[in-house]
Amino acid sequence: MAPVGEAAALVLVAVLWGSTGPFLRTGAAGLEEVRCQGRLQQLLAEIRFLGLNYKYMVPFLLNQGGSLLFYLTLASADLSLAVPLCNSLALIVTLVTGRILGEDIGGKRAAAGMLLTVLGVALCVAGS
Repeated sequence: MAPVGEAAALVLVAVLWGSTGPFLRTGAAGLEEVRCQGRLQQLLAEIRFLGLNYKYMVPFLLNQGGSLLFYLTLASADLSLAVPLCNSLALIVTLVTGRILGEDIGGKRAAAGMLLTVLGVALCVAGS
């Protein structure tokens, strides 16, 4: 069984990764309208647009904080537990956060998928 601190860190990683995805999509709205001539100028204009947009940068930095915490937790966590736990819970948090923000998450099939994911994570945790 994973120590409580490791499990809490992995759940926090999943929350940071999952909750920031929908906010990143929202914050990047309008990126398609950035137009410049030349590939390099276009790239730099898009980076400037995103870098100066707090609605994008705050979730981005939180997401990167989750990645840093994941990296630090991997030093002591069991890989066979850490990766499925973080990724599956991040998916569930993404769906829930998207739903709260008004995104269409898919109805009954999405709910069934979330339930099966939770059961799979429970089996992974119980088996380790």
